[in-house]
Amino acid sequence: MGDVLLKDMINHLLNPDRFPEPTTSVSVIQTHISMVFLTDRFVYKIKKPVNFGFLDFTSLEKRHYYCNKEVELNRRLSEDLYLGVLPVIQQGGQYRIGEGSGKVVDYAVKIRRIPEETLMKNLFEHGKLSEHHLEVLARKMAKFHQTAVTSPEIASFGRPEAFRVNTEENFSQVRKYIGQTIGKKVFEDLRVWTDEFYSEKRELFERRVERGKVRDCHGDLHMEHISFDEEKVNVFDCIEFNERFRYSDTIADMAFLLMDLDYRGGSHLSRVLWNKYAAIAQEGEDLFPLLKFYKVYRAFVRGKVISFQLDDPQIQADEKAMALKKARAYFQLAYSYIMAN
Repeated sequence: MGDVLLKDMINHLLNPDRFPEPTTSVSVIQTHISMVFLTDRFVYKIKKPVNFGFLDFTSLEKRHYYCNKEVELNRRLSEDLYLGVLPVIQQGGQYRIGEGSGKVVDYAVKIRRIPEETLMKNLFEHGKLSEHHLEVLARKMAKFHQTAVTSPEIASFGRPEAFRVNTEENFSQVRKYIGQTIGKKVFEDLRVWTDEFYSEKRELFERRVERGKVRDCHGDLHMEHISFDEEKVNVFDCIEFNERFRYSDTIADMAFLLMDLDYRGGSHLSRVLWNKYAAIAQEGEDLFPLLKFYKVYRAFVRGKVISFQLDDPQIQADEKAMALKKARAYFQLAYSYIMAN
């Protein structure tokens, strides 16, 4: 689907009449890989026909497969939110979501809409994120990590030579943004530090593999993917498109969330969350160097994927300006980690 057809579909789906249930309004949020349509009670997520190397959504068949995979995997941590996959139908130049006559041109994941005020990010920004919230979240993630699937194949992704594929891909894909979202010195210092860590700390990776700590995790665990409803916590929007990003050390999963708290100015809560999680999951202080490595990695990944938005013709100029600012901040955070004692 070309840019013109994609824009046409977006414009049609901003009409409330194009959805299976009544809604008074529709809005759309775009990322580098998805179009997310918000109705009064539901979210409809359509994958963009893009190929970034680490993901390939270019064919209708692949997008359908990964929509189903998204529902299956996210029900592990949010069983009530993910309702299924619906076709996007084109008929007579019109687009709509739902079953019926016409040509299937795409697929949408249907998700129950979460009240914005319950998102972890919003609770934090309004000073309402408590240590009790962190306790509930720590217990949920520790239980998930302890029971998540593992195997010799999954465990192999935690070895340094396997994980290095991820970091090498990051540096390769970010190089083009030197001078835009990342400075040359910051880029080179991060690359050298990463290379030296692999050389000097290999045993840390191997020890985690031997302890069975490399599992089928979430892969994209940050504050916009977590909500609280009284005593219940929902964790959603995991990585479905690449097992290489989901098969990881359990502390690499947690490092993403800890980094996100640091990024938003919540370093104290980041430490509280880690201490609670570590106590439940029985993780020790000997992990701090590896935890730092994964926090650097996660901050760099966030800087990378936000940088991708600068090249997306569907994203407006004001959104690109915001993306530029955010990407720079994430790369600077990664750099601050390696400069700290």
